[in-house]
Amino acid sequence: LLIPFPQQLGLYEYKVFGGLADVPPKLCVDVYMDLDFRKKWDEYVKELCEKTFDGEKVIYWEVKYPFPLSNRDYVYVRECREMDVDGRKIWVVLSKSVAVPQCPEKPGIIRVKSYKQSLVVESDGKAGCKVYMDYFDNPGGNIPSWLVNWAAKSGVPAFLKDIQKACLNYSKST
Repeated sequence: LLIPFPQQLGLYEYKVFGGLADVPPKLCVDVYMDLDFRKKWDEYVKELCEKTFDGEKVIYWEVKYPFPLSNRDYVYVRECREMDVDGRKIWVVLSKSVAVPQCPEKPGIIRVKSYKQSLVVESDGKAGCKVYMDYFDNPGGNIPSWLVNWAAKSGVPAFLKDIQKACLNYSKST
């Protein structure tokens, strides 16, 4: 289930609720956190790596956009916590953009300066997991309505299918 929440200036915050019946929650989180593996299964990754600046770990992520649009890049921090809530194990991953002077903008790529994502994963009580994701970014520039519509109808929901497939292939690849 995907629910777009309109923000200012025609921007959207996406809330995704779904289930992965054949993926245990810990595996889902491990795959989500594994940047090197994501480069293998996420076709939109142009560059993805973790860097350290002034003792703080940050992630640099360049995303491929369809021609004729410019690629976007993100510099962000993230944190993963495993929590126990009334006997239920719940994993929470929080990510948000940060400004890092040592990681300047690159020519021809638009820096996404406003990005936040929350991911919550827990057991579905069987062999799989329930996933909740809240996602917002301001991609900057002039994004055509066809791309916004594609993201809402296809791109964001396809992410759950892509991560499910990645999870099923994870043990074979690591």
